[in-house]
Amino acid sequence: MPLFANDHRIERPYTTTEFFGKYPHFKKSARSFRERAARTVGPQGLLYVQQRELAATTPADDAVTVMGSDDATTCHLVALRHTGSGAACLAHCDGSGTAREVPLVVGAVTSLSSHAHDGRLELHLVGGFDDDMRTSHNLSFQLLAAFDRQTEDIHLVTCCISELNDVVSGGTHRPVVYGIGVDVRSGDVFPASFPSRGPAEELRSARTFAGGQMANIYDAGRGLVRIGPCQWSPNPDIGFWLTQDDDTILKHLSTSPLVEPPHFVQHIKSTIRFLLEHPSPDSLFPGEEPQLYCRSAQGGWERAPGGVQ
Repeated sequence: MPLFANDHRIERPYTTTEFFGKYPHFKKSARSFRERAARTVGPQGLLYVQQRELAATTPADDAVTVMGSDDATTCHLVALRHTGSGAACLAHCDGSGTAREVPLVVGAVTSLSSHAHDGRLELHLVGGFDDDMRTSHNLSFQLLAAFDRQTEDIHLVTCCISELNDVVSGGTHRPVVYGIGVDVRSGDVFPASFPSRGPAEELRSARTFAGGQMANIYDAGRGLVRIGPCQWSPNPDIGFWLTQDDDTILKHLSTSPLVEPPHFVQHIKSTIRFLLEHPSPDSLFPGEEPQLYCRSAQGGWERAPGGVQ
């Protein structure tokens, strides 16, 4: 079994409760992680990762200084880093295909670390809470089991998931940490929030809403965000949700309606409007080519010049 804690192989867990009982030091380290003040990270140098996306890069990347993701309630944020090469990957997992997604994360880091003779893979898991449906716990266990099945040795460093990321406020369980950043240079993983979620935020959200699987959105060699081409079919029936009140949308379109961030409903509505405005994605990807974005002079992202492929 290649999953390690404190340099010892982890015994394969069957529940999160069993896991934290066997490895109680994660309770202390998770408490320390939760107590760190969340940083608000602006768009300059940021590579934002949405739900069902991953991105990987190295310290040599001049376009990215921080990779980040937030708005995770039952979702989990996965950061994997090779200490020798400094290559790191960040993924936002929702349980839709964990067994398929974990090898993509590992492969993204190892492919950028082939030149490194020393170092090890270090894993950071953050997200979820003690929800009534145990959706978080199921995803926590899926991730631990999936990383345990990989052929590479992987050292679990941060484990702030499910009950270890839980607080009771007003009688309601909720996550403590909703988002994390990864400092590409130092490898530091820290609680964070991100006012800017571009580029192409609505397009990327539409891909996920329409059932898209985990996608690698970044070309580290060229410093380009790569979106699509995507596929979805016209579905005018989703316009129904635009006529519903916020509580109805939360009840039916969230796995954790009581603890979503304040902008959740508006985000869902804007995504649905985008899908209604673009019933077919073909016009968004002429010639079935992806949309490419490069770092702008102001530090954000802008569409790459024509001819860049």
